[in-house]
Amino acid sequence: MRSPTPRSYRYYEFVMVAFVIILVCSNLIGPAKIAQVDAPILGTLTFSAGALFFPVSYVFGDVLTEVYGFARSRRVIWAGFAGLAFASFMAFVIVKLPPAPFWKNQDAYEIAFGSTWRTASSSLVAYWCGEFVNSYVLAKLKIRTGGKHLWMRTIGSTLCGEAVDSLLFYPLAFYGSGVIPDDKLPMIMAVQFLLKVGVEVVFTPLTYRIVAWLKRAEDEDYYDRATDFTPFSLKA
Repeated sequence: MRSPTPRSYRYYEFVMVAFVIILVCSNLIGPAKIAQVDAPILGTLTFSAGALFFPVSYVFGDVLTEVYGFARSRRVIWAGFAGLAFASFMAFVIVKLPPAPFWKNQDAYEIAFGSTWRTASSSLVAYWCGEFVNSYVLAKLKIRTGGKHLWMRTIGSTLCGEAVDSLLFYPLAFYGSGVIPDDKLPMIMAVQFLLKVGVEVVFTPLTYRIVAWLKRAEDEDYYDRATDFTPFSLKA
């Protein structure tokens, strides 16, 4: 007996592509610059510029899990992991290529796109763990709430996912390295975490609109009641 034909969707691939593009850009463009702003009440905030749009990948992750379910979100997370790994490897290779004698921009190029194996691998580990925690928590909360309170589910899952991401990335990438003083790591982690969750909160009305539109367009509102939540699978 042949297995049933998998359900096809009109916009799933577009959401996947958007997720991967945002993820790769946030890791290649953002980390090269450390920004500092004076914020009311909070005072002076120091953060990686990538924190401004990396959380958007969590918004897309929420949309994917909410509409299409954990298994299809899992495939996108692995696609993002592969894209990020490839981009990091190629950036490393290109930075290491001997520059032409007349090309005088090697130092600037290394600052913008160079990263150590420790930073790149830490980013991959933190991304993988954080995204799967985010998707898992959202899927489970959807079942517990019967599909209600989307705002609570998206923000709650982001709190968990971003916490895991921040707690893994900064110590793995920078503790004892001398790049960032060890005593400053907790402050930077806290600022990054609050900023990323803040972006999720700001984007909540947009998330509602995208989710509602996709559910109507795809005629889908998936509940992961019988889902195998192992991250080590590509089965949808």
